Amino acid sequence: MGRNMSKKMIILLGRVFLIFLMNIGGVLSDPQTKLLKEDCSQFAIGIEMSEFLSNFNKTFGDIRKQLLTDSSIHFATAVEMNVYGMVQCRNYLSSADCVACLDVAWTRIRRNCPSGDGGHVIYQGCFLRYEARNFFTQSILITFESSAGVCSTKKSKYDSGIFSPVVEGLLTDLVAATPKIKGFFAATTRPVLNGGATGSVYAVAQCIETISRKDCQSCLTIGYNNIQSCPPASEASSADAGCFLRYSDASFFADKRVTNITPYLGKRNMRSKTAITWGVVGSLCFLLLIFGVFLWYQLVRRPNMADRGDIVGVDKLQGPVIYNFKDLKSATRSFSEDSKIGEGAFGDVYKGIMKNGDIVAVKKLSVTTSKAKTDFENEVRLISNVNHRNIIRLLGCGGRGANLLLVFEYMANGSLDTFLYGEKRGSLSWKHRVDIILGIARGLAYIHEQFHSCIIHRDIKSSNILLDDDFQPKIADFGLARLICDDQSHVSTKFAGTVGYTAPEYAVHGQLSEKVDTYAFGVVVLEIVAGKRCTNLTAEPVAVSLLEHAWNFYENATLSDFVDETLDPKDYVVDDVRKIIEIALMCTQSPTSVRPTMSKVVALLTDDHSIEQKPVGKPTFF
Repeated sequence: MGRNMSKKMIILLGRVFLIFLMNIGGVLSDPQTKLLKEDCSQFAIGIEMSEFLSNFNKTFGDIRKQLLTDSSIHFATAVEMNVYGMVQCRNYLSSADCVACLDVAWTRIRRNCPSGDGGHVIYQGCFLRYEARNFFTQSILITFESSAGVCSTKKSKYDSGIFSPVVEGLLTDLVAATPKIKGFFAATTRPVLNGGATGSVYAVAQCIETISRKDCQSCLTIGYNNIQSCPPASEASSADAGCFLRYSDASFFADKRVTNITPYLGKRNMRSKTAITWGVVGSLCFLLLIFGVFLWYQLVRRPNMADRGDIVGVDKLQGPVIYNFKDLKSATRSFSEDSKIGEGAFGDVYKGIMKNGDIVAVKKLSVTTSKAKTDFENEVRLISNVNHRNIIRLLGCGGRGANLLLVFEYMANGSLDTFLYGEKRGSLSWKHRVDIILGIARGLAYIHEQFHSCIIHRDIKSSNILLDDDFQPKIADFGLARLICDDQSHVSTKFAGTVGYTAPEYAVHGQLSEKVDTYAFGVVVLEIVAGKRCTNLTAEPVAVSLLEHAWNFYENATLSDFVDETLDPKDYVVDDVRKIIEIALMCTQSPTSVRPTMSKVVALLTDDHSIEQKPVGKPTFF
């Protein structure tokens, strides 16, 4: 047991010492860790260093785990809060060599970029980059020094008159073929006839997998321009954010790694022209067939679509993307518990990282009833046409069988309730709270009065208000939403909502109008001011709601005692607090008299003067 532990310690120390040797003075014994390019961002991190380093280590720890888990992976990305990371190894490296190259790069970049919010290091065998922003689709290092080729000082062993044209032809074909190959990687050779003997030129081209084929082509073209004047140098390489290009007169990858690029060069001869002609004719026939099937499907089969368990309501979308179910499953790590960021009556929500680095929120609905299908249709139909800075943006949808998925923009700061009485309580300043109140009011005014139909949310509450990076609020979860016609003052419907936020006329009589949202908004405003949940207050000997609590303080003119105790009294003016509480109490009055429209609420909030009116009456409690 002791001997085995000693051996492990020796191996570990040897590994650490090797990494140390590889980094000192830029002297690297391994040709795969020959340094080609290195740079650091000049922008300050902007958050606590300890937090940034923790996220940095988690990001690259995740990447390292990906590389170790699957030996076929040579490209990986990860995101941890504010740190985006990417690593790419040349495909001819083994999994162990790839991880070793990553370890060297990881150590070097943390040592040489101690305070910036980004940096990159490019070795002959691997590439590592991190940023405080999404760079996954960037192909050119526009934020750092421009790309340039690195030519060897050693002249090729072959005659320059023979060697240079072979290199030129090989690189030209490689640049043309690689963007067409799956995975954007190709390693190939070309013979060199030299005085009766035959040798070879070896070359590799590679692009990162998150850029487009067009960008791969452009990046490699720039790389080729950077090294086309290098021959007769024995080797040269060019590297940028999105691609890598290298040639050498000595082998640097195994024969089994050679890629046949001939099928991707598109050489034109009579046979290929004939094939293209027949291909065009065949494609036209195929398109006509598809069109015929589509017409038949629309006229005959479409009424039975729900019976097949397909995506419900997708035909009503006016623009959102239809996502592949497998892509969303992969982005959310098979909808794992670690990826879950929220849960509600209409399904759980997961954080997803798409292949291109975009972060999204995926709401997963399991459809078992016709009502669930209707809820899904409602949310897709409504939100896909709503465009307002204070309404959550629906990016698209997808699904398989009973699993229906909605894809939304990701809100880094989560829901408002966590900042008011959850784990992040005390983080919001008074200015943040005022801005959030105004943003919610503007979002509601839009769906009530500025959208082409009046939309009633029916479930406005703190957990349905999401906050972006700048703490701007976005109203989410339209699963209960309902349309109301212009000639209707209200509709009668079965109660659906959350107790504590629900207007009495709707909870008791089922009378639904846009002023139901106004009432709930008033309750949310009181939560924002007090930093307390609306339904868990206790005043001996009976429990009271936050609305009753606010009214008591208002009646006794002791509103400063109602304000969240985590706020510094120097951070707000009592008159401003009084004005906002008065507006909140107005929103909880009778719907037919004092309760204002949301456009009126916006006007009151943005007016610098105090509210000139009679004191509000006692709200109707439910």
